[in-house]
Amino acid sequence: MNYEFSDEENRFRESVAEFCKRYIEPRWVEIDEKGHIPLDLIKKLGDQGLFAIPVPEKYGGMGGNMTLAAIAVEEIAYHDPAVAVAVYTLLQNGWPLALSIFGSEAAKQEVLPKVASGDAFFGIASTEPQGGSDVAGIKTVAKRSGSKWIINGEKTYISGVREISELPEGGGYFLVAKTENTQWGHKNITDFVLLPKWHGKMSEKVKPTIYDEIGRHGISTGGFKIEDFEVDDDFKIGEVNNGFYYVMEGFNIARVLVAAATIGSARWALDRGAEWIRERKLFQGKPISSFQGVNFKFAELYAELEAAKYFVYKAAWMMDNTYLTSTPKFKPRDLDVPVALAKMKGPETATKIYEEVLKWFGAYGYTKESNVYRGWLGTFSYTIGAEGSQNIMRYIIAREIIGKEFVSHTG
Repeated sequence: MNYEFSDEENRFRESVAEFCKRYIEPRWVEIDEKGHIPLDLIKKLGDQGLFAIPVPEKYGGMGGNMTLAAIAVEEIAYHDPAVAVAVYTLLQNGWPLALSIFGSEAAKQEVLPKVASGDAFFGIASTEPQGGSDVAGIKTVAKRSGSKWIINGEKTYISGVREISELPEGGGYFLVAKTENTQWGHKNITDFVLLPKWHGKMSEKVKPTIYDEIGRHGISTGGFKIEDFEVDDDFKIGEVNNGFYYVMEGFNIARVLVAAATIGSARWALDRGAEWIRERKLFQGKPISSFQGVNFKFAELYAELEAAKYFVYKAAWMMDNTYLTSTPKFKPRDLDVPVALAKMKGPETATKIYEEVLKWFGAYGYTKESNVYRGWLGTFSYTIGAEGSQNIMRYIIAREIIGKEFVSHTG
């Protein structure tokens, strides 16, 4: 394998870093403190071409790939370690790509250009009150009525609820629903493009609420109830009752970018930690970096971060060679372990790094002025389990390596 980024990829990273230094770095603390990504910044991200990077140009995307999308998300997270802007960006790359792969021509032409420009939002709506990782257990129902589907149900812990109401076009979700019955199982699930607000008009049949989270404040998280919402058959994603497989592939795409965000934020934390331990002097004026209790731990964390980076970019490279080349080298199932490794390692490494850096900062780390805690709380959301719990990642790895028949928890 070639372990170097190409000249094009390095130039792209430099351009993203330059953009971030100008438009994100001066504002990230304010974004986290006020709990709001300004609409003008979202529009700038769209104008810069940082949304829909791997989406074909004919749908308004950049015609790039997942490696470039991961680079963009990592770099944005480095300059917004609280990761709100990075999370918004990863959502506007991952789920638009899933729609471009599985959606109808009509849905792609209608939705993707507006998402790419920053005028609309497109995310994922799968989690429900009874659980998130148990996609087969969802209870939202879609029933066919002529050329339309009537959807009823409830979704929780969904990103972008407020942003949809504020953006000029609005937006919506890659929504997962039951189409045969409400019994547990994955062979009766279908996916839809659900647009609570479109062309600036908000539907009264989707009733949202916003949650007050402990971190990652800039991007909203909420839920909504769906009551007799009509979706045209053209906005069904893929084949009826095969939706479980489409959303699982969509999660694989999103998880690579989630991991990219966590390593970007963790890189910022480790850089700040390195600066601190060089400058902080104790015991006859020695920098605390001279103590093995500190520098050995730094070396261990640096090694873990490098490993996490490897997992992220290997998974992105494999994804490019699965979905975005004319001659795929891999099958979608081949991505399960590499993606699970990235999603498992990235957030947990970020949590380790932040906890250690906060200890190095001592009492100052426990103040708002240090700002380190913002990244800790932001990245911890993915250690808790957003975009798939960490134990689900362990289960995927065990299932694929040991064998499903040896680790399955169902009969």
